[in-house]
Amino acid sequence: MIVGQDRAVDQFTTAWASRKLHHAWLLAGPKGVGKASFAHAAARRVLAEAAGPPFDLPGLDSAGNHPMVKLIEAGSHPDMRWLERLPKERGEGLARNISVDQVRGLAELFDLSPAMSDWRVAVIDTVDELEPSGANALLKMLEEPPANSLFFLVSHAPGRLLPTIRSRCRRLDFHKLDDDAMTSILTQHAPALAAAERQRIISVSFGSAGRALAFAELGLAKLEDAALAILRQGDPTNARRSDLASELGKKGAAGRYAAFLDLAPSLIAREARRLNGASRERALDAYSRARELAAVAPRLSLDPAATVFQIGGMLAEVAGAPSLKR
Repeated sequence: MIVGQDRAVDQFTTAWASRKLHHAWLLAGPKGVGKASFAHAAARRVLAEAAGPPFDLPGLDSAGNHPMVKLIEAGSHPDMRWLERLPKERGEGLARNISVDQVRGLAELFDLSPAMSDWRVAVIDTVDELEPSGANALLKMLEEPPANSLFFLVSHAPGRLLPTIRSRCRRLDFHKLDDDAMTSILTQHAPALAAAERQRIISVSFGSAGRALAFAELGLAKLEDAALAILRQGDPTNARRSDLASELGKKGAAGRYAAFLDLAPSLIAREARRLNGASRERALDAYSRARELAAVAPRLSLDPAATVFQIGGMLAEVAGAPSLKR
């Protein structure tokens, strides 16, 4: 079940029911609001319903015991491919981009006749991460798609894609989730959270269920408290940001480091709403710079400790002598 994105679900299921649907779907919206989950659910529904046996479930739901669903969950369905960044050949983490070789590998899927039904599905998560030659290779496939083929292109920043790719897709917009949807998702996937902690997570997740679940899994309350201390009290001796940098720069802290990159700009944005005048301007400037650094740091493989220390400095700049709204 895709929570909070009823419009996107209705648009696709209506098109699928008619079997007169566009071959490429651009799933556009903020990170963590259900785009990849939608693509996975849509692929399951299409391949299961096309192959049979038939079932009667609403929306994009499909029976977990359906033979096609079992193949998809095992990653062995012959008529489906899921492209994402691969682990680095050396060192930890993922490659910077989805390579052109990965995209060209889709030719194997589309050059052969479908094995289980008349339909084939390819998901690219995310299309934003294609290297330029990979984007051009994808474009050729979108220009001459095989019959009964579906492409789901997950995108957090559709404006950065090649216009020629966008023009060959039907766009489905995914929006930030409201608090009710966020509460429902956290209650289902993190039932042990206390109500106060759940609300705290929602307040810094900005409508992103993916971000909220990551925060819940990693237990980020102490990390948030440390960042808030710098944000509101400053860091004249650099001790607080040094402690954060040391903690998040350790081997094995990759998950918490990634979460901090999401968390810090959100905390600055939330703080900016409490301020006015020069204090707000200072916060908005820090937010812009922190958000930019948080976005590029993983792609450029910047040193985690140095990145955290630098963002800590941006948090400290907001402190000053804030003038709070009454």
